[in-house]
This record gives sequence, structure tokens and C-alpha cells, in this order.
Amino acid sequence: MRHNKKFNHLSRTSSHRKAMLSNMAASLILHKRITTTVAKAKALRVYVEPMITRSKTDSTHSRRMVFRQLQNKFAVTELFREVAVKVADRPGGYTRIIKLGNRLGDNAEMCMIELVDYNENLLGAKTPKKAKTTRRRGSSKKTTEAAATTPVENKTESKPVEEVTEKAAEDKVDAPVAEKTESAAADETAEAKDKKEDSEGKA
Repeated sequence: MRHNKKFNHLSRTSSHRKAMLSNMAASLILHKRITTTVAKAKALRVYVEPMITRSKTDSTHSRRMVFRQLQNKFAVTELFREVAVKVADRPGGYTRIIKLGNRLGDNAEMCMIELVDYNENLLGAKTPKKAKTTRRRGSSKKTTEAAATTPVENKTESKPVEEVTEKAAEDKVDAPVAEKTESAAADETAEAKDKKEDSEGKA
């Protein structure tokens, strides 16, 4: 029974386990992504993340402490020059484990462990967050929409006024013509009366 034994030995001796984790950490720093079993990835995450945190303070002491574990000067240089700058704003959680299913040979659970800030596909997939809307902004939008619609309404109201003025002008033009016709009719009736009176006088 393994009661209260949280440390995973990975079925290896202490020296073998340290050497394996050191090599895996150097590979992860250099290649940014490696494929391994889930058990090894979880052990590697606990091993490499404190080193990444230490790399944020670029001093001789920090470099020596990291080199003591990695034993790879190229990985140390990459860690302090490139990775530390990339993860400067991240407060921990530098790695991500993505499970890939089981291995065909021994059915071991496989995964891919990677540095979070170097996965451009997942970083690019994030959409910008929409600004939260409040009722105040909504009311201001309504007022702006109402203000925008009022000129249109004024335009629509002005059209009937123009039509009314045009009709009035037509009526004014037609009015003299009507007056003329009425006066002509009156003249004709007066002439007819005069003719009748003349004919009666002659008779």
C-alpha cells in the first residue's frame, strides 16, 4: 500500500529519475513541446515550472541554480533569453498537458506537454471580449437613435406642406379664369336683355 506517498518514483532510481527529468526539461525548453506519458508529464511539470519562475530574475545566482538542474548550457541560455521574456507577465502555470489517448504497445496514457505562451493556434483562437453594456448606455443609444430619426420625420412632414402650397397656387391661377367666365356670362345676359328691349321698342 502507498498511503501518504505522494512522490512518484516512476519505477526508477533517484539518479535515473533526476537525469530523465533534467533531459526532458531541457527538451521542453528547447523545443517548446514534447510528447510523453501522463505520469512523466505531471512529474516534469513540478520539476520545470520553478525553474521558469527563477528565470524571471536574470542573475548569476539564478543561472547557476538552473544549470545545476538542467546541465545544458544551450537550454539555460534559451530559458533566460527567450522563455523568460515571453512568460514575464504570467504568474505561474507555464505548461499545459494535452492528453492524446493510449499508446498501442503497452496501452500507456500519452499526452503532449507544452509551454502555454508558445502555442500560437490556441492564442490566436481567443476572441476579444465584448465590452459590457449597461442600462445607461442603452438609454443614451435610444436618445441618439431618436435624434437621428427626427430629421427624417421633419422631412416627411415638409412634403405635405409643399403639396398644400402648390395646390393653393393652382387655385389662385384658376380663380381669375373662373371670375372671367362668370363676368362673360353676365355680359351675355345683359346684351340679350338689351336686344329684347330694342326689339320691343321697335315693335
